[in-house]
Amino acid sequence: MNELLDNYFENETKKQIKAAIPLMTHVEKSIAQFFINNETKGNFALKEVASLLYTSEATLSRFAKKCGYKGYRELIFSYERDLDQEKENGDQEKDVDLFTKVVRSSYQNLLNDSFSILDREKIRNFTAKLNCSTHVKVFGIGNSGFAAREFQLRFMRIGLDVEAVTDSQIMQMTAALANNDTCIIGISLSGKTKVVIDALKNAKSRGVYTVLFTSERGIDFSAACDEVIYVASLENLDTGSKVSPQFPILVVFDVIYTYYFANDFYFKEQKLRATLSAISDERGKSG
Repeated sequence: MNELLDNYFENETKKQIKAAIPLMTHVEKSIAQFFINNETKGNFALKEVASLLYTSEATLSRFAKKCGYKGYRELIFSYERDLDQEKENGDQEKDVDLFTKVVRSSYQNLLNDSFSILDREKIRNFTAKLNCSTHVKVFGIGNSGFAAREFQLRFMRIGLDVEAVTDSQIMQMTAALANNDTCIIGISLSGKTKVVIDALKNAKSRGVYTVLFTSERGIDFSAACDEVIYVASLENLDTGSKVSPQFPILVVFDVIYTYYFANDFYFKEQKLRATLSAISDERGKSG
């Protein structure tokens, strides 16, 4: 399968730039968009690009390092090489079977990793907190925001008072107003979504129980959350280049949902029937 992945072309330089965007300043993000959107080779000399983008050479150098390169020259070498291959591959008809195998392999690897790293004790502790929390808020931006809304939709149907918060300002206000009968969940695959981490820190400092779902193991999150639940990831998964970035998060949510539903099954089953009936009635009226 590694051979298949080698044959499956993606512009690795653009992927690396995209992955670094959450760490960038406003100016650096505009530089990133220039390189991501460009599809043709040109004059990428340091002075030329600095003049074109109305920025400084020093800013371009910092941008390159933030993207993981030693300097601007190394970034451009990689970028031009990938542009050449991008053009070469763009004229070729793709093999559907090849792409099917690549995607299937990616999902299978994520699924296997998801269950191999699953911490059963943390799942039990977290589920117990859900059972005794009056309110639950789920914070997420971008792809993580989609996962937050999925969590709300599923758990609300079985009686949990849960709300997905995907707006950065409302996130901060929600954290500031929460009290100790609230559970706040943060979702950040990279662990570097500043607005989510800052909101969790704010809530935890006020005595609110906070949990972070992330794939990042190299950061100490103790100031931001009481519990960290790790999810599986692939390289640059948060860019959504091959498979859905939400997939490993949703796998863990499925485990939590199933376990949560099984505890006090009769009560939650009644809630589920009531909410599904309400949805069905509403659809009947609109039809």
